[in-house]
Amino acid sequence: MIRIVLTDDHAILRDGIRALLAREPDMQVVGEAADGQALLDVLAHTAADVVLMDINMPGLDGFATMPLLREKFPGVRVLVLSMLDHENYVYRMMQAGALGYVLKNADITEITHAIRTVADGRQFLCTEIGLALLHRTIGRPTPPVPDGPAPAVATRLAGAAELSGRELEVLRLIAEGLTNQEIADTLFTSKRTIETHRQNIIEKTQAKNTAALIRYAMSQGLIA
Repeated sequence: MIRIVLTDDHAILRDGIRALLAREPDMQVVGEAADGQALLDVLAHTAADVVLMDINMPGLDGFATMPLLREKFPGVRVLVLSMLDHENYVYRMMQAGALGYVLKNADITEITHAIRTVADGRQFLCTEIGLALLHRTIGRPTPPVPDGPAPAVATRLAGAAELSGRELEVLRLIAEGLTNQEIADTLFTSKRTIETHRQNIIEKTQAKNTAALIRYAMSQGLIA
């Protein structure tokens, strides 16, 4: 069971995340906090594996909280959940010791996958952040989304990780930076179906994080 403490100054957001995580059989929200100091107080008497934490909070914000967490609770892993998408914020939090960074517009499938990844001691970047950093690293802008599926994808990638034709399409659109809902709209299907495809792709490719999934898509010629 992954024990989680939610840290955000908006109670309605904490309530929503708690309700969604309650559906996961391997996760339990064991505490909540509205700022960094309250988080430290909670951890002082509550055992936790993962802290899901915002950056912008009154009083002790995410930046100020990170070194205190590392000093007082080095075994607790931190997953940032923030609206701040600039790479400087990502770098600062990851350098300070956070293991993962997810934007608040991520869907629950990505958030739960991020929690499990971070709980396992591995780094995680959400699709949007991972794609932006990857393209910055290789020195070129994010490519535009094509009008339609790449030609002959199924033939070119026959046998690659045993992905189906639809899974290959979904993988390409993930790598292009589309959300689950946007992919569902593009492929004229439901968001739930796309979430299922996404989980199957992660399991088949054994990608440890979003960047690895994008690299796989690039190696297979799904994106330029």
